Amino acid sequence: MTRSGVVPAPRRDPAPAPLAVVGGRLCTDLVDLTDDLAALDSSGFWAVVLPFDGPPVCARFGSVRPARPWPGPPWLGPEAARWSSGIDHDGFTDAVRGIRAEIAAGEVYQVNLTRRLRAPLPSRTRHGEAASCDVAALGACLAEGNPAPYSAVVRIPSEDILVASASPELFLGRDGSRVWSSPIKGTAATPEQFLAKDRAENVMIVDLVRNDLGRVCEWGSVHVPALMAIEEHPGLSHLVSTVEGTLRQGSGWAECIEATFPPGSVTGAPKLAALDSIGLHEPDDRGLYCGAIGWVDADAVRGELNVAIRTFWIEADELNFGTGGAITWDSDPEGEWAETELKAAHLLGVASQPAGAGAAEVLL
Repeated sequence: MTRSGVVPAPRRDPAPAPLAVVGGRLCTDLVDLTDDLAALDSSGFWAVVLPFDGPPVCARFGSVRPARPWPGPPWLGPEAARWSSGIDHDGFTDAVRGIRAEIAAGEVYQVNLTRRLRAPLPSRTRHGEAASCDVAALGACLAEGNPAPYSAVVRIPSEDILVASASPELFLGRDGSRVWSSPIKGTAATPEQFLAKDRAENVMIVDLVRNDLGRVCEWGSVHVPALMAIEEHPGLSHLVSTVEGTLRQGSGWAECIEATFPPGSVTGAPKLAALDSIGLHEPDDRGLYCGAIGWVDADAVRGELNVAIRTFWIEADELNFGTGGAITWDSDPEGEWAETELKAAHLLGVASQPAGAGAAEVLL
């Protein structure tokens, strides 16, 4: 207590400066923030966060250079045993049965059912050594322990955007008038373990993405150059297809995102009916999870937005992570629960342990 009798407020560290690590680039010196997607067709280099639930965040940065190793203290993750699920095993398997009933009634064909995991962030020291709960340190940890083609880190404290993504999936790419999407549908521990259900999931979503892109592309330009290619990632394998087309004159990022968001691979088919089912069966909002994160170079008319899966984000003093999968008529409730566990296991193991600085593509 001070002499005046007033107890001073606890000391808090200042908010870290905004930054983004997207497309292998480190972005600093934030100069503009907007929720207007039309800004992505103006000028400059933008980091983009499209929450599944919430308004877009488009951040233009004045300094853009190649990413370099993280120089700060290593990530200090939560204890592995502290993770909890917003929906438990019985609740999740009951939801699978409920969705199968909707499919049997002809209300929907496929629904992506997810659950949110949470763990409290620890204090900033471990065994007397400095450590970090900075989401940029987590991004470095993921880059070392789970490298991914569409990884991203965005730290904008003023907007409560503290996210590190190890996404393997491209939601939307653009190069001039060419646009494309590469939905993932079908997951197994090894390529030999894919089921007929996995292939059916993939074909349904390819059709959905074709229809979405067809709303903004030249007539007859939408095609599928790759169908159900096998990609291997840490701890699992995926079936990945690519759908692409040519944007109609007068259409830009805003029109393309409006036509295709949220991504079909994390909603289901038909999309509107699947979204209704998601609202019925998922007890938590998705927040940043299952949205999209990436970059846009407005001057070059290029960009890539991922599907924000395999993604961690910080809310208050908690680390959050989402996991889920597609439910079809052939889904087995126990098998679907096991798939969510498989998808989460490796990444939770990486994020729940301290990591050295290493040579990851994250930096200050």
